[in-house]
Amino acid sequence: MTIDFSRWIQPGDGIWWNECTAEPLTLTEALVSQRQALGGCSVFVGPTYTATLQPEHADWLSMLSYCGIGENRKLLEAGAMRLIPSHCSQLHRLPSEGAAKADVVFLHLSPEGPDGRRSLGIANDYLITAAKQARVVIAEVNQQMPWTFTSHALDGVKIDAIVESDRPLIELKRSAISEIESRIAQYASEFIGDRSVLEMGIGAIPESILSALSDRKDLGIHTGMLGDVAVDLIECGAVTNAFKALDRGLTTAGVLMGTRRLYEFARHNALLNIQPFTYVHSHTTLAQLEQFVAINSAIEVDLTGQVGAEVIDGKYIGATGGQVDFTRGALASKGGRSIVALPSTAKRGQLSRIVVNLQGPATSLRTDADVVVTEWGSAQLKGQTLHERVKRMIAIAHPEHRERLEREVHEQGVR
Repeated sequence: MTIDFSRWIQPGDGIWWNECTAEPLTLTEALVSQRQALGGCSVFVGPTYTATLQPEHADWLSMLSYCGIGENRKLLEAGAMRLIPSHCSQLHRLPSEGAAKADVVFLHLSPEGPDGRRSLGIANDYLITAAKQARVVIAEVNQQMPWTFTSHALDGVKIDAIVESDRPLIELKRSAISEIESRIAQYASEFIGDRSVLEMGIGAIPESILSALSDRKDLGIHTGMLGDVAVDLIECGAVTNAFKALDRGLTTAGVLMGTRRLYEFARHNALLNIQPFTYVHSHTTLAQLEQFVAINSAIEVDLTGQVGAEVIDGKYIGATGGQVDFTRGALASKGGRSIVALPSTAKRGQLSRIVVNLQGPATSLRTDADVVVTEWGSAQLKGQTLHERVKRMIAIAHPEHRERLEREVHEQGVR
């Protein structure tokens, strides 16, 4: 089923849609094909994992995002997309701040469920706030979108048009775990005890760390993005959420990013609590979770604990995203820890990812540093002097780069 957007979209409108695996493909593909007839619009997107948007579509679509993740990297490199740096906890404010208008919102919904209402399916993210402010809301109701306990989130949202579809959801396969990532997981897991509440990203490093926790007891989950490996921990009994101060007994997440296995796990699952980023990433929320452990990765970390997670070789490939939200939430949590985990080198060992000077912006400040982990060990930085931090960080750099780092420190100093 197709839709003629000329009835709903005006020239110059700003259009938002679900990010990551929840992209409403029937609507986004139709928008691209009709872009010239609509007279030019702007679109705001999160991480993208499809080829829907291409550089040549910048002829009639002005593209905006808060990240360079997935296919966005290509769009940014081509100059077809502009960047709005933002914490995930603040994304809902962008429409009112003027840089990214939300005149039209596309929602990707499930069919009606047990309560007779449609649900948000696998993603709550930041769209509901935008939808309540938008002039037009258009929904793709996909027969393959699992019904989840999110139908209440649609209260107050007026849907102007519905397009029916029946197509598979976007899937992200689990990453292969190498020996390096297994060693990183070994060191990182030492900071994760029973009853910890976990936040994690998607990819080989966070997945390897989670895979190392099957022997833990009564873990909880409170995370922006949830992947298949979380289902392993739930099914083996390591995750029970039994001691969470908030959402006790529930696994809390903003977006599900995985395979059909994860999506079927979510279907009609009352123990899965899919919440908006305004809740999941909120400092107030996170500070109430005892033993909250934030697990994040990075492109590079400097010797004082500054984290770069956005730029490499002058190209924007990452995001501010949720890293700072969760890092600061962990530091505010009683017994919380913030773990930044990364391989010690890049480009087959030629480049050290432990550096004297970041090549891009500091995503997380050194005042927020807690634990940094590589395959060579862990460096606990919180409460340490700059001199001690330098020693500890060089100790977890690759052995082949340690002498050079020491020399650069001597030449440049660290302030």
